[in-house]
Amino acid sequence: MQHIIDRFISYVTVDTESDPNSETTPSSKKQLVLARNLVKELKAIGMEDVTMDRKGYIMATLPSNVEHEVPVIGFISHYDTTPDFTGANVKPQIIENYDGKDIVLNAEQNIVLSPSYFKDLLQYKGQTLITTDGTTLLGADDKAGITEIVTAMEYLIQHPEILHGKIRVGFTPDEEIGRGAHHFDVEKFGADWAYTMDGSQIGELEYENFNAAGAKVTFKGKSVHPGYAKGKMINSMLLASKFISKLPKKEVPEMTKGYEGFFHVTGITGSIEESTVSLIIRDHDKKLFKKRKEFLHELTAKFNKKFKKQFGDDIAIIEIKDQYYNMKEKVEPVFHIVKIAEKAMKKLDIKPIIKPIRGGTDGCQLSYKGLPCPNIFAGGHNFHGKYEYVPVESMQKAVEVIVKIAELTADKK
Repeated sequence: MQHIIDRFISYVTVDTESDPNSETTPSSKKQLVLARNLVKELKAIGMEDVTMDRKGYIMATLPSNVEHEVPVIGFISHYDTTPDFTGANVKPQIIENYDGKDIVLNAEQNIVLSPSYFKDLLQYKGQTLITTDGTTLLGADDKAGITEIVTAMEYLIQHPEILHGKIRVGFTPDEEIGRGAHHFDVEKFGADWAYTMDGSQIGELEYENFNAAGAKVTFKGKSVHPGYAKGKMINSMLLASKFISKLPKKEVPEMTKGYEGFFHVTGITGSIEESTVSLIIRDHDKKLFKKRKEFLHELTAKFNKKFKKQFGDDIAIIEIKDQYYNMKEKVEPVFHIVKIAEKAMKKLDIKPIIKPIRGGTDGCQLSYKGLPCPNIFAGGHNFHGKYEYVPVESMQKAVEVIVKIAELTADKK
C-alpha cells in the first residue's frame, strides 16, 4: 500500500493544470514535467515501446506472455488537472484508519471535510484517505488512474505467472479542457478496445455519457446618455439576463441527476453595447439533445423578432458547437468489453455500479475514433476542488481490477 501512496504523491505534487485559453498541445508546458517523468518510470519498470510524441501523448506496451491469440487491450488516463481550482503546491495529507468524523483540512482557514455534508466518506471508515490541505485540489482526477495503471503493469511484469495478452497504456494531456483525445493516435495505439481509469468511487463502471455542446449567445445593444435614453437605449446586459430567465428553471445541474439533461450557464460578460452568455448543453438522449439545441435557436429568434424594428439587424447571435457524443452507441455493439470489466470486479468482491456518466471522458471521444472505451473507477471523490480525497484501498482495488481484466481477456475458456 505504501508503494501506491508514494507513487500517487509523486504525481500530484507536480502541477499539471491545463489552460483552456492556450492553443498549444499540451496547453501548458508544465504538464510535460510529469509526462517526461512518466516516460522514465515506464521504462524503469520494464515496459516496452515507450514513446511520447511532440504533443505529449504517452504510449507504452506490455508484450503478451501467452502463445494463443488474444485481443490487444488498453488502459488510458490523463495527467492534466482542471483549471477550475489551483493544482499548484499540492500538499497531500494522509489520514490513516479514518474514524468517520470530521477531517480538518486547514485549521487556520477553518476548512473541514465533513461526512455530514460529504456522506460518501462514511463508507471508507477504517481505511486510509489521502486529502488536500484545503488550499488546492488533490489531482486524483486523474493521477489516481495513472498510479493504478503503472502499478498494475509493474505487478504483471513482476508476476509472469499471470497470463495476459498484449497490453497498451496511454496517458493524455488536456482532458480537463475537452481536448484529451483530439490528437490521440488510435491506429498507433493499436488496441481492439480500451478502458479509461477515470471514474470516481469504487465499483463505478460506465459506458454511457452525455451528448455535449457549448453555446455562446452575443447580444447587441445601443448606448445612449441615460438622461435621454427613453425609447432609444437597448441595454444588452438586460437582454442577456432576460434570455437566461427564459431557460427551463428546473433543467440545471443543481436540480438534475441520472439521465436528466440540463442547460448550464457558465459565464456572462457584458456592457451596454454588447454582452455574451456562455452555456453548455447536456443530454444522454440524442433526440432530446437535438431539441435542446433547437430550443436555444428558437429562443434567440424570438429576441430578434421582438427587437427587429427597433434595432434593425439581429440583436442576438447564437453559436452552438457540438463537443462530444454518447459513447453508448459505439460500446453496445461490443458489449462484451463491459461484461469483462463487470466480471473482473465481481471476482474481486467489488459490487459493480453501472450508471451513466454525468459528464465526459477521453473514452467517449476515443469510442467515436474507433477505440471503444468504457470508464472504470479510479477511486477519488469531490474532484475539482479543495474537498477532493481518495481512499488508498480503492486505488489498490483498481489495480487489481486492471490485472484481472488482463487475465480474463487472455483466458481461453
